[in-house]
This record gives sequence, C-alpha cells and structure tokens, in this order.
Amino acid sequence: MPPPIDYPEMVLRLFASLAVGCLIGLNRFVRHKAAGLRTHGLVALGAAIATLSAACEPGADAQTISRVVQGLVTGVGFIGAGVILHNNARVQGLTTAASVWAAAILGIACGAGHYGVSLLGLLLSMGILLGGRSIERAAAKLLRWNPSDDDEELSDDKNDRPR
Repeated sequence: MPPPIDYPEMVLRLFASLAVGCLIGLNRFVRHKAAGLRTHGLVALGAAIATLSAACEPGADAQTISRVVQGLVTGVGFIGAGVILHNNARVQGLTTAASVWAAAILGIACGAGHYGVSLLGLLLSMGILLGGRSIERAAAKLLRWNPSDDDEELSDDKNDRPR
C-alpha cells in the first residue's frame, strides 16, 4: 500500500495538473481552436482528481489506480472526438483532440505525483504544438525538391497538407 498523501502534496499535485492543462490550452486558445484554456485545464485537473482520489482510497493498490487510469484514457477520447469535424471531406481538429488527450495524461501523471514525467511531457507537448507546423513546412519543402518524387505536385494553398 502506498504511503498516505498529505494535504500540501495534494494541493501541489492538483495545481500542477491545472498548470500543465492550462498551458496546453493556452496554445489552442491563441490559435482559435474549439478547446482552449478552460477545457484543457479542466480535463487535466479532472484526471488528476480521479487519480489522486483512487490513490487516497483506503486499501488502494496499483490495480485500483490502473483501472482509474484505463477509464480516464478511454473516456477522454470521447471529449476529443467532440472537437473533430468532417468538413468537405477534410478532417479538422485532430491536433486539438490529441492535445486534450495529452492534457488528461499529464493530469494523471501530476495526480500520481510524477512531476518529472509531467514536466518533460509538457515541454515535449508544447514543443510539438509550437514548432510542429514549421517542421511540417520544412518537410513539405524537402519533398517538393526531391527529383525522384513522382507523386502529384503539392498544392501551395496553406490549408493543404502533404500526404
């Protein structure tokens, strides 16, 4: 059985989860996406509360926490599905859905007290959210310059993505 979690540690875990969720959500808000700061913050906080509640339950063991985590990982997928839209044979919202899922996982890590994993996960998540488009554009340019590429020409429209 894990040692009991004291009140200051609970507060730290919950605030850490809210912080990581809000930071990811702020990126989505600035980009005018469907799920922003509040959604991501609440998802991360809710995941941390569920994880922490399971961990604090008398007689809780790794299996108890594992079942809660499994439910969270599956359940948050439904929230993510809500931001995915099909518009003229084009799918939109996948990055936001993935960021909601990542916020939940980071909330679970905070709720479990894994601050190192949470911080590294946050840094990597923010890195891909902030720099991912530049990486995609650089890759698209490389693909266009490849003389052996016999695929159809990529569009210059900024909304089109290379396949």
